[in-house]
This record gives sequence, structure tokens and C-alpha cells, in this order.
Amino acid sequence: MTEKSIEDTGRFASMVAAKQGWELNPDADFTDSLVEGLTVNANRYGYYLCPCRDTEGSRQADADVICPCAYSWADVERYGHCYCALYLRKGFTAGGGVPTGIPDKRGSAPG
Repeated sequence: MTEKSIEDTGRFASMVAAKQGWELNPDADFTDSLVEGLTVNANRYGYYLCPCRDTEGSRQADADVICPCAYSWADVERYGHCYCALYLRKGFTAGGGVPTGIPDKRGSAPG
């Protein structure tokens, strides 16, 4: 397993946001803490486990919460951001949106 750096994870998060038509949370300190958590999890577990989730103990059991998690598309569409608020709908904060707590869908069907 190749050790991931903060820079590797930052590029990963930026790539995901760009590919999905999202943007990263503009709060640099908040985003940096999430990127750091993703990096720690990647180096600990071998995959980018959402830093806001607990592991179920295996990549297979955690597949729904590997970043971007299976719930992120529906959450970004409905709430303007994903569960951990790393990814935001384009224009969300520019339009006055502020990430808030949203229901955790883990354990139920995505969407």
C-alpha cells in the first residue's frame, strides 16, 4: 500500500468535486481537517473512509462510506452538501447556504 500524503488526498478531493460538478467547502480549516482525516483513514485502512463515519472493519462492509460515499449525490442534491460537508453543490455558499447537520442514511438504502 502506498502511503497517502495530505497533498495526495487534497488532489483526490478536488478531483472528485470537479468530476461531480461540486465544489469543496470554502472553509479552509474545516476542509483541511476533513482532508487530514481522509488521509489518516487511507493510510490506516487502505481506502478513503469518510472521516465522519466509523469503520465496519473491512473495505467490503465500508463500501457505502468510501469517499465520496454512496449517499453524497442525494445529499448534495437535497441539502446542498454531503454528510460531512466536504462537498457542496456549486454555488451553495455563494447563494447564502450554510452546511447544517443532515440525517445519516447509513443503514438504509442510498438516496
